[in-house]
Amino acid sequence: MILFNSSTYRPFLLTGFPGLEASHPMISILFCALCLIALLGNSIILVVIWVEPSLHAPMYFFLSMLAASDLGLCASTLPTLLKLFWFNVPEIQFDACLTQMFFIHVFSLMESGILLAMAFDRFVAISNPLRYATILTDVTIVKIGVGLSIRAMAVIFPAPFLLKRLKFCKTNELSHSYCLHPDIIKLSCSDHRINSIYGLIIILITFGLDSLFILLSYLKILIIVLGIASQEEQFKALNTCVSHICAVLLVYVPMLGVSIIHRFGKHVPAVVHIIMGYVYLLVPPVLNPVVYCIKTQEIRTHILGKL
Repeated sequence: MILFNSSTYRPFLLTGFPGLEASHPMISILFCALCLIALLGNSIILVVIWVEPSLHAPMYFFLSMLAASDLGLCASTLPTLLKLFWFNVPEIQFDACLTQMFFIHVFSLMESGILLAMAFDRFVAISNPLRYATILTDVTIVKIGVGLSIRAMAVIFPAPFLLKRLKFCKTNELSHSYCLHPDIIKLSCSDHRINSIYGLIIILITFGLDSLFILLSYLKILIIVLGIASQEEQFKALNTCVSHICAVLLVYVPMLGVSIIHRFGKHVPAVVHIIMGYVYLLVPPVLNPVVYCIKTQEIRTHILGKL
């Protein structure tokens, strides 16, 4: 078996839909449409929140962070996706692959952290509305945003260096049209237990803890809402959480599906793995702005007012 170290390893090969290479140009139209919707929708949300003083509130600041992370996720994925499906160029250099992997995982972790911050925002707004503005001040929100960015970059920073210490086999075909940490370590012929343990720890201390605290926040919110005497007030309080709950489901349900298929779906057709990978990366950036535009009256009103 031929081995390569990171300094001499030939380019990785990106994978689209095996057996459907002739249809890649048509498939690319769908991906381009989805990416255009994601870029346009998230950009509109950022612009509307930026120009409308009435939307300069904690809930919308966190929403703008979510939109920015979705834009980053699209920008990180789009170049290799278009290169493969439009120009049929599957090669990606090792260092370029590690760079893309770094940014995809950073923006994914930031998205998870922002969803947790938004859950905290809803908890404070419902449990302590009179102190809402004094607890979540502009300075506090900036600190939260900076903290989430530092956390995401800090936990992913070791990944490229851990991958560079591995030896790789002659097999160099990735499972997707973009680079992910689990996908890269599969190609290694050397002992990659440290990388696998590192990846598992990252998942547990980020997505795992984030999802746990989001769940606890909504349990507390539910207890508080059930203590409200008026059913109208209960409905009003819960209605402010609907958009966020949808955003959480859009991120964590595909992630859970990908994890289950990756761990237990060894006999599942390869195309299912590929489709779930695209659902995990593209669905949240595409649907988050749609959900917030539909369910958040203030944003919908301002957007329609500009048309």
